[in-house]
Amino acid sequence: MNTKKLQELVELMNSNDLAEIEIEQDGTKIRLIKRPQGIVEQRVFNLPAGQPAQAPPPDATAGGIEEETGALLKVESPMVGTFYRSSAPEADPYVRIGDMVHKGDVLCIVEAMKLMNEVKSEFDGKITNILVENAEPVEFGQTMFLVESA
Repeated sequence: MNTKKLQELVELMNSNDLAEIEIEQDGTKIRLIKRPQGIVEQRVFNLPAGQPAQAPPPDATAGGIEEETGALLKVESPMVGTFYRSSAPEADPYVRIGDMVHKGDVLCIVEAMKLMNEVKSEFDGKITNILVENAEPVEFGQTMFLVESA
């Protein structure tokens, strides 16, 4: 499925005031969910041939944050898009390795179909690793940051 098709689906959602739409085509299942702030969250699932379509439980990745690995927490991408460390090319990054973050702090932006989606911290902690380079594409569920719980 290409970006143009995704844009058409977002336009369909907006023009018909839909909160959620799910489509399966050629072994790929796409679910678009509009959040209250007007942000559209996209989920893409590649299905093995012959397998019935099953989406993850709705709260399994709500917000794309908070999977614990030992003493570190993962911050995952809530959607497919492009990762940006700052609000503009010349601006300072939102966070650097070693920075302390608090619940609600913006960590990065994931741009999808020309929509800039802020990814905010769901917990307090210290950034121990940034696993994605600026302007690099990210996949849904891809770990972007590792955070040591405060």
